[in-house]
Amino acid sequence: MKNLIQRDKNRRKLNVLHEEKRLALKTIIYNRNLPKNIRWRACLELSDLPRNSSKIRLSNRCIITGRTKSIHRNYRISRICLRNLGNSGDICGFKKSAW
Repeated sequence: MKNLIQRDKNRRKLNVLHEEKRLALKTIIYNRNLPKNIRWRACLELSDLPRNSSKIRLSNRCIITGRTKSIHRNYRISRICLRNLGNSGDICGFKKSAW
């Protein structure tokens, strides 16, 4: 699991590094007022960027276990870890509900 967490961290770093360039190239590509050769060059430059720098390649992972499903957005922790930490009192404002 540590390998998957590390891979996700590397992808997030690459995304931040290439985000502005990728956005600029995409605006050039989708601008129909520009000549085709300029748009084609922008398309080639976009394809030269690393694949892992794309925003689509990112996935929400639990920072503790690396689980991909049922991640709480605010804490970036899976529901299982969130429940365990809440029951042990490690997260402020959480308490065990009973009815």
